[in-house]
Amino acid sequence: MLSSPELKKRKFIDLFCGIGGMRLAFEAAGCECVFSSDWDKYAQITYQKNFGDLPKGDIHSISASEIPDHDILVGGFPCQPFSISGVSKKNSLNRPHGFEDKTQGTLFFEIKRIIAEKRPQAFMLENVKHLLRHDKGKTIEVIYESLRDDLQYHVYPPIVVDARHVVPQHRERVFIIGFREPRKFSPPVLKDKKPRFRDILEADPAEKYTLTKHLWQYLQDYAKKHQAAGNGFGYGLVDLDGISRTLSARYYKDGSEILIPRGRKIPRRLTPRECARLMGFPEWFQIPVSDTQAYKQFGNSVVVPVVSAVARQVVEALNRGVDEEMLIPTFKPIQLSLAAVS
Repeated sequence: MLSSPELKKRKFIDLFCGIGGMRLAFEAAGCECVFSSDWDKYAQITYQKNFGDLPKGDIHSISASEIPDHDILVGGFPCQPFSISGVSKKNSLNRPHGFEDKTQGTLFFEIKRIIAEKRPQAFMLENVKHLLRHDKGKTIEVIYESLRDDLQYHVYPPIVVDARHVVPQHRERVFIIGFREPRKFSPPVLKDKKPRFRDILEADPAEKYTLTKHLWQYLQDYAKKHQAAGNGFGYGLVDLDGISRTLSARYYKDGSEILIPRGRKIPRRLTPRECARLMGFPEWFQIPVSDTQAYKQFGNSVVVPVVSAVARQVVEALNRGVDEEMLIPTFKPIQLSLAAVS
C-alpha cells in the first residue's frame, strides 16, 4: 500500500448525478469530480447551486470523447424500471419495465459504453434491492455478464445495505463494485447509530406542511378500504423513536408514506429540510427549488453516509494496488455487517 504522501487524489465522474449525493460521498473520501451528467433540469439547478458545476444533459448524446479520463466511474442509474413500485405501476399500465423499458432501462448500457471506452480503474453502481430479483434474476445476470465477461472487469458480489443504521429510514439499496485489475476490496462495516426519527425534525415547521382535513380523511378512508380487502396499502404514521418507511420520489403527491403524528392534531408531512436530513445530507446543502421538486429530488437520491462508507473502501482498494492473487468471492449478495456503536 502506498504511504500517505504518495497517495493520489482519485478523479471520478458522476453519472445520473441527481442532486449530488454520490459526489458528496466521494469528495468526502478524498476524490475529485471531473464530470457530471443528469437530464433533469431541476436536479441540474440544485446540483449547480451546491457544487458550482452545471451537469451535462442526456447521457445518450454525450460521446466518450467529451468525458475526461478518470479513475472511478460512479453511477446511480435510474431505478424505477427495476423497483417494486416501478414494476407494479408499469404492469398496471401495460408498459415494459427493466431492460425492456426503452427510455430508462437502457441507461445501464450507456454506463457500459463509457466503461468500455474510458476503462476507469474502478466503478461503483447503485440501484434498488429489487434489481436482484427483477425478471427472476435475469436482469442482474445480464449486468454481471456485461461487466465481467464483456468488459473483463473484476466484479464483486452485490452489496446490500439498509440505511436504517445510519439514518432513521428503512431504505435498502444495492451496490455493484468492480475493478479493472484484481484488487482486494472489503465491504464496509457500518456502525449502528440507532438513529431516532425525532432527531431530524425541525422545531417549528410551517403550517403549510399540515395535511388538509380533506386529504387526511381521504387517506384514512383509503386505508380502511384496502385493509378490508386484505391489502397492506395505507398511510404511515412514524414512530418518532424509531424509523420511517422509504422516502420515495412520489412523496410530493400526498406524503402518505411518512407522516408526522401530532397528537390529536392532523398529521403533517416532512419539510424539504427534513427530507435532506433523512437522506444524510449536510445542513449547509442548499435547496433552491420548489417543495414539489425537492421531494422528488431527495426521494430519488442516495443516503450520503452509506455511499461514503462504500466510497472509502473503493479508494482504499485502489490505494492498496494490484493483487494478482486476489480471488473474487461467489456471486451471493453480501449484506453489510454492523459494528457496535462507538
